[in-house]
Amino acid sequence: MSDDTPSPRHSPIEDAQGLAYGSFMAAVGVLLLTHLGFVTGQTAGLAILISYATGWGFAPVFFVVNLPFYWLGYRRLGLGFMLKSFIAVATMSALVAILPAGLQFGHVHPAVGALLVGFLTGSALLALFRHGASLGGVGIVALYLQDATGFRAGWTQLIFDACLFACALMLRDWQLVAWSFLGALVLNLVIAINHRRDRYVV
Repeated sequence: MSDDTPSPRHSPIEDAQGLAYGSFMAAVGVLLLTHLGFVTGQTAGLAILISYATGWGFAPVFFVVNLPFYWLGYRRLGLGFMLKSFIAVATMSALVAILPAGLQFGHVHPAVGALLVGFLTGSALLALFRHGASLGGVGIVALYLQDATGFRAGWTQLIFDACLFACALMLRDWQLVAWSFLGALVLNLVIAINHRRDRYVV
């Protein structure tokens, strides 16, 4: 495609499918992650740490934690991005609350779980990013920095994750944190390698 050719836009139906896929796969990733007692990065990780520390449910905590970031999403990335992100966060929060009625996990080796969480959540975020949304919080900041400076969204999230995991060591067993970091590393590598504005522009 030449530089003069307009990039194709997603249709509303395609956007709806992308948001549904991303929200659902992210919810499955969170359920597997919490089943294993892992932590993760971004605002989801912050919500999980709060949930572990207080006993509050992940779904309402995650929804509330993201609320302050929508203003930045609106100011920097537009009303459409903010609304799609709000829908994605609300949908994922609802799915995390209701999916356990139909989805239960048995034995999962931590190494397999870490890889699967990373791939599931990475593919979920890619779908949301490519349809003009995110799961709020650090994802919004990361996408803004990528658009403004070219600094990859995955690297921004990896830096935030490292700080969050340092805090997690005070609340969780170090072995669980180590496996969790593997999952977060896989997730962010998936985003850093696959989400590039010079290759995929929508």
